[in-house]
Amino acid sequence: MRETLLGLEGLLVAVVMLAALPLIVADYQFLLVGLHFRRLHYAKCAPYLPRVAVVIPAWNEAAVIGTSVDRLMHLDYPLSALRIIVVDDASTDATPEVAAAKAAEYPGNVIHLRRDRGGDGKAVTLNHGLDLVLADDWAQAILIIDADVIYEPVSLRRMTRHLADPGVGSVTAYIKEGSRPGNYMTRFIGYEYIVASAAARRSQEVLGAIACLAGGAQLHSRENLEAIGGRVDTGTLAEDTVTTFQTQLGGRQAVFEPHAVVWSEEPGSIGALWRQRLRWARGNMQVTRRFKRVWFRPQAGSRMGGITFGLIWFCLLLLPALMVCASASLVTLFFINHHLAFTAFHVLWLLNVVTYVFITSFALLIDPQMARRTWKEALLFPGVVNVVILLAAILPGPLSLLARTLLSAAGVPVSSGLILGVQLFTYIWVAACMGVAYLGKVAESRRLGWLTGPLFVYAGGYGPLLCAVTAAAYLKELRHAEARWEKTEKTGKVVAAT
Repeated sequence: MRETLLGLEGLLVAVVMLAALPLIVADYQFLLVGLHFRRLHYAKCAPYLPRVAVVIPAWNEAAVIGTSVDRLMHLDYPLSALRIIVVDDASTDATPEVAAAKAAEYPGNVIHLRRDRGGDGKAVTLNHGLDLVLADDWAQAILIIDADVIYEPVSLRRMTRHLADPGVGSVTAYIKEGSRPGNYMTRFIGYEYIVASAAARRSQEVLGAIACLAGGAQLHSRENLEAIGGRVDTGTLAEDTVTTFQTQLGGRQAVFEPHAVVWSEEPGSIGALWRQRLRWARGNMQVTRRFKRVWFRPQAGSRMGGITFGLIWFCLLLLPALMVCASASLVTLFFINHHLAFTAFHVLWLLNVVTYVFITSFALLIDPQMARRTWKEALLFPGVVNVVILLAAILPGPLSLLARTLLSAAGVPVSSGLILGVQLFTYIWVAACMGVAYLGKVAESRRLGWLTGPLFVYAGGYGPLLCAVTAAAYLKELRHAEARWEKTEKTGKVVAAT
């Protein structure tokens, strides 16, 4: 009996420690950012201004498409080498009129291509435009973008220089959140994009395997696009990720150009964020299944099958499951051996402290401009409660004294039962924070939701909210729910911030 109990305790501790793997992988990924200077592609760059066809899928984008076209026409790029194809997906608003007006304003440079029947999703719309582009030999490169993005003037020129190297198939840019005026949600996203784009893509470039070209900034050489079939994938919700994998598995390099900056309008509400990220999460799960023969299997001429890249991918994809398993194990261990539970939790949370301090400070240093706007959301990214727990892990004495003082002032006696209750709460919170963040989505549409929604997100955490989205995607995929393309509404608030 004693041996069985020891075996169970060991198993529970192991499950708790497994939740530390994403922390270790995240720290390693950020360490790789420091080596990016050794893998820069600039030595193989050269001034190169190919003829670029810009394909813009547009469904009910009247609020943004005109400005996007105008900004593209004012790029620091030869107009004779630039064509913009607005693929109107049978829009029901003023998009056709705006696109037609821009085609008349910029004859020869802007083409309005309208589909008679729409609603089949972004990938089908893109392919309609790509068929036109590849029907003749004018285009030497193809840039796929979103209808709302704003390119800084030199961005395209900085991207095309990489295509001077015939070994490069695709180039992507640094997408930055540019909604003005923004709110708490867009600031969270602004910080997230430093971590997920500016940092993560640098580290992936060091590994030689980039997970995804940004949907709003995918520059392909003609040769690369033709090699992967001349079309984008229509069988998943993540056509940009599939294209990225196909490019690299085909032996061509995908490059991240951090100095090509593209500003994008991102969701300003929990509900809009949820719809967007649910689509992304389901798309990533579909990609995981589609490329099942790639994971942890080294590929000839590609690093997509490397162990490190696989760990990065699956640690993010499985993070909600690891959080739930760790929480359940800690709660079970609490009732078996609460001292061991406290030790395991403390070790896990000390690793959390290291990761939180390292990644937050590093990310804010990567992009000081965005850091000035988002530093509060960066500090509160894990959620207020998690930040308090992190502080308790490194400053147990002062926080314990503060808590005792406050409880005594309130007339609440500090007993061993209360202390154990707090410990049990923290173990449950490892997973429950996702549920609290999700309550923000529920509350947002109710009375006083403008107040209670953000409070739940700040309490539970923006990071846990993203984990809750992934957990919801698990359920959608298990139920084989219909995979529909749900468009993110754009209002034209994006600006190229300075």
